[in-house]
Amino acid sequence: MTLSPAGIEQLKESLPKASGVESVDLSAIDQLVEHVPEDMTATVQAGMTVADFQTALAQHGQWLPIDPSGPQATSIGALLAGDANGPRRFGFGTIRDWLIGIAVVLPDGRLVRNGGKVVKNVAGFDLCKLFVGSRGTLGVIVEATFKLLPRAEKEVFLSGECSTLDEAEELIGEIWQSETQPHALDLHRLDGQPIMLVVGFAGAAADVDSQIDQASHLGITTETQLDYDGQFRAQARATESVSPGSLIEKLRSMDTFVARAGNGVIYHPGERPPHKPTALELRIKEAFDPNGILPAS
Repeated sequence: MTLSPAGIEQLKESLPKASGVESVDLSAIDQLVEHVPEDMTATVQAGMTVADFQTALAQHGQWLPIDPSGPQATSIGALLAGDANGPRRFGFGTIRDWLIGIAVVLPDGRLVRNGGKVVKNVAGFDLCKLFVGSRGTLGVIVEATFKLLPRAEKEVFLSGECSTLDEAEELIGEIWQSETQPHALDLHRLDGQPIMLVVGFAGAAADVDSQIDQASHLGITTETQLDYDGQFRAQARATESVSPGSLIEKLRSMDTFVARAGNGVIYHPGERPPHKPTALELRIKEAFDPNGILPAS
C-alpha cells in the first residue's frame, strides 16, 4: 500500500487508519520552509528533491554538503531514511552530521519534532540519529533542518589509472602522506575497465590549484566527474564496510566495485544479505509501531 497525502495534516489522519504501508509518496509536501543565509541553516519539507533543495540554496551561495546518487530523483525524506551518502562524505561527513532538526509523523498520527533551527541545540533525546537510516520503519519524516556551508570557490576531481591494486594501495599511501586535503577519495573498477583512483579538492581557488599541482606530481592529472558513482550504485546490490587499512585486501576478490578509499565503504554487484533485526531494533520497532503499520525493515 502506498499513501499519497496532500499535506502533513492529511498524513496525520490517514496513517493510523492504514495497514501494510509499503511506501509514502511525499511529492506534495515539498516546500522550502525557511532559509536563513546569515545563520547558514535551512528547513525543508521531505518531499523536495535534493537537487531542487541545492538549487534554492545556491541562490545565496550555500549548499548542503552531501551528494547521494541520483539527486534529481532523491527526496529529502529518502535521503534521510536511506542514510544516502556519496563520494564527498570523506571530507564532509555523512548526512547525520548536517541534520540539526527533524519532524516525523509517527504511526499513531502524532507529529513529533526533535532538535531545532539553530546549530547549538542540545535539548532532549537525539531522535535525529534514530530516524536517519531507519528506512521508513519507525515513522514518516516530513521536515528537516540542516546546517549548511558556503559553496566552494572552486571544486575539481582528478583521476589516475592504476595497473594493479598494489599500485593503487601505494598511491593512496602517497596521498595520505602528502599535504593534499581531498574531500573525495574513491577507487573503482567497472566492467573490466582499469582501476581508477579519484580524488577531489574544493575550497579557495588558489588552495585548490596548489593541491592540483601536488596531485600531478603523483601522476593524478586527468580531470573527471563523479558520474561513475551514480551509474554504478543504481545497479549495485551489496554494500560492505571495512577499515580503510583492510580495503585493498578485501577488493582483491572483487572484479567490479566502487570503493570509498578513505572510509572503507565498498559497493559491489554481490547479493545483499537479508537483514535480521537485532533485539534492540525489534524493541524500538515495537515502541514506535506496535500495530505494524509501516514496513518491518
